[in-house]
Amino acid sequence: MADKLSRRKVISSFGLTGLGLLASNVQAANSNPISLIREGENILFYSSLVELKESTVLKAGNVVQTGGYYQIGDGGEGTYIIRASASEITPDGGGIISLKKNLIAVLINVREVNYKCFGAVGDKKNDDGVQIKAAHDYANKHRIPVINLSGEYWFRETTAIVIKTNVDWGQSIFHFDEKFNGKEPRFKVLSDVAPYPIELSEQAKDSLISQLKPGAQVIPELAPYKNCLVIVADSGDMIGLRNQSTGISRGWAREELFYVEEHGRIVGEMAWTFKNYTSLMAYPASDSYLTITGGTFYLSGDNEGNYVENGIRIERSRTLVSNQWVGLEPGKQDVAKIQRSGFYSLRMVYDVVVENIRLIPWEKDRPGVPMVPQGTYGISGNRWMNVTFRNITAEGSPVHWGVFGTNLTKNFRIENCMLNRVDVHFHCWNLYIKDSKVGQRGLTLTGGGDLFVENTLVNANAFISFRADYGAKWDGDIRIKNCRLVPRTSATQVSVLQFVTADFDFKYPIGYGRTLSVQDMVVDFSGQQQSKAVCWLMKTSEWVNNAGKVRLFFPEQMDINNVSIRGRKQGLRLFQLYDCSKYYMNKEGSYDGVRMESNCRILIRNVDLEKLNPSPLSAVKDNVHFYLNDTSADKRPDALYPDIRFEGCRNMDLYTGNGTANLRFENCTISRITKNVPPFKGRLSFTNSEFIPEVEASAERIYDLDSELGVSFSDCTVYMPEKSGQKMSDWLFRIGFIQINKQVRFNHSNTRLGNDIIQYCKSKSIKLDSNFIGMLKSHHELDAEL
Repeated sequence: MADKLSRRKVISSFGLTGLGLLASNVQAANSNPISLIREGENILFYSSLVELKESTVLKAGNVVQTGGYYQIGDGGEGTYIIRASASEITPDGGGIISLKKNLIAVLINVREVNYKCFGAVGDKKNDDGVQIKAAHDYANKHRIPVINLSGEYWFRETTAIVIKTNVDWGQSIFHFDEKFNGKEPRFKVLSDVAPYPIELSEQAKDSLISQLKPGAQVIPELAPYKNCLVIVADSGDMIGLRNQSTGISRGWAREELFYVEEHGRIVGEMAWTFKNYTSLMAYPASDSYLTITGGTFYLSGDNEGNYVENGIRIERSRTLVSNQWVGLEPGKQDVAKIQRSGFYSLRMVYDVVVENIRLIPWEKDRPGVPMVPQGTYGISGNRWMNVTFRNITAEGSPVHWGVFGTNLTKNFRIENCMLNRVDVHFHCWNLYIKDSKVGQRGLTLTGGGDLFVENTLVNANAFISFRADYGAKWDGDIRIKNCRLVPRTSATQVSVLQFVTADFDFKYPIGYGRTLSVQDMVVDFSGQQQSKAVCWLMKTSEWVNNAGKVRLFFPEQMDINNVSIRGRKQGLRLFQLYDCSKYYMNKEGSYDGVRMESNCRILIRNVDLEKLNPSPLSAVKDNVHFYLNDTSADKRPDALYPDIRFEGCRNMDLYTGNGTANLRFENCTISRITKNVPPFKGRLSFTNSEFIPEVEASAERIYDLDSELGVSFSDCTVYMPEKSGQKMSDWLFRIGFIQINKQVRFNHSNTRLGNDIIQYCKSKSIKLDSNFIGMLKSHHELDAEL
């Protein structure tokens, strides 16, 4: 040819297949290369890197092509330039190779690397992690991706393999011998820029502290730290004390994390107000996305070390991990004696997505053998923001611990996942769960901000169990829509929302959400139709000692709509307001005996209620659908003053105690309303409702309705009292607001008697008095009752 070709073009013109054919007649022991000559330039070919190392004819400046690392065609081929060795050059087994005659071969023309290029063997004996680590070190140094689409590799002692460039593992298989798990994970995904402390002048620090509070949108002092995740903490202000069965209470420094954009714009709403800080750190976010995709990971299951890492730790913001399978080696069992951190562990990161993953939770509560002493996780992490888990499958049996374990997270999303648990130990701010299934370990949460759960099934005894050890709190808005709770077969008590906690000072406000909405919820007993488990919409705690210290809060708005029981006849109960005077609301309310000013609106519509056998007042707390009480004669303006409306609820059994509220009932059936104190402080109104009195032997009245602001009936119907389904005509006089031909109490418009009462009167030749009928038709509380 007339034109000269570069070395790269020469190599490309032959390709590996052609080079392999040229090498087919070379004896394996021959250290003399084939020479590919084009217009005066030599390209030397060796069948393998092993053969290259034995060559004695090389000289500086030679360009060499190999057909493999150990043998031709094994995937370890590469192109090298031969140079003189120097003391500052360290061979790495792939990018730089030691040769005879004080020469080295330097890998060139590399756009990507694989593990075979660095000598990974895959023979079940070699610790391939050594060569894999070298490959990533080379890729990180030269800013090129690792593309290793196939092969099978075994890890023993190698850990802390740093990833800083894109990785495609394709269908590669990795075997981890967990006997060698340690404090470092197998892979660490790191940023190029290390975190650093933010140093401010005293004046700038004071200005910053004054702006660290809910609602902050721009903090000019942080403008120089744009594109950073910022974490601020005050170790002198401990909050979130953990109440444990051991009696040990550990707290957390008041801490906040957020991302800084241009001109100090803050991304991520703040939960806390600060008086000072002891740490202010910037974690620079990368200005590109790093992707890690593919790969199958087999784990040996015999971890014996301390609390250890065992998979991939992500410490780089803007990282995408996808398309992976994680499980035990075929034929192996999880026999670990000590707990693990998550196979996926996220720390101090912003904007991360983990998707299309099959994972396993770890065993903890094995029958007949010692339990793993603490929580052991498949996914763990702390101090992350804007992290999404999508299409993750990690289910387990009753012996498996929850797959998730997290602390200090913000803007946490779960989409289209199947998990055996989602667990937030301390302080999640904004959690979104959609189109998912959560297994027997359930949703165990604490924190605040948005809690939105949609189109999700939970197979546990509570749809959401707010963690008792951190105060069973959610300081924000709760939205549950189109979800299903499938209780476990062993359940004796079930709750849609469980806010049960100890009477303990957690050093921050706790409560049941700032607003609460449950729409189209099904509690499904179809697989256990004989279950007698008591089911509560919301289970709360009765506080006596610490309510004034802790500042309990209650939702300003509750909207409960279409909650149904499926698979059994026994319905559910609502909730208990043990003492409205102990709550602290953001808005003020009042009651002066003339009117009540509400600071809380509650709507409960179309809820399948359990038909209860009435209990004596001494046992009423846990045996009514709704319990309302006050213990303070002098309520604070910021105590709870609720306006409650019930619509379309059946079999209602309520206790109104010494409560202060307005209660309205529309299209309901009411079995009993009781109290054991003087008149109710508030108003009762009943519209288009039915009264089916349920008899309790010790009660003077079935409906104890005396209320300071009045009682009104509009288009209501009153039926014969019943006991266990039997009509009890001798209890007609104990209904409480009417006596046949004798008395009509309170305000009535078109109240009618049920046919069972009318038929009874006919059978007993009791003629209904026209004055009595007129009072049912229209009666005012100021008119005579008799």
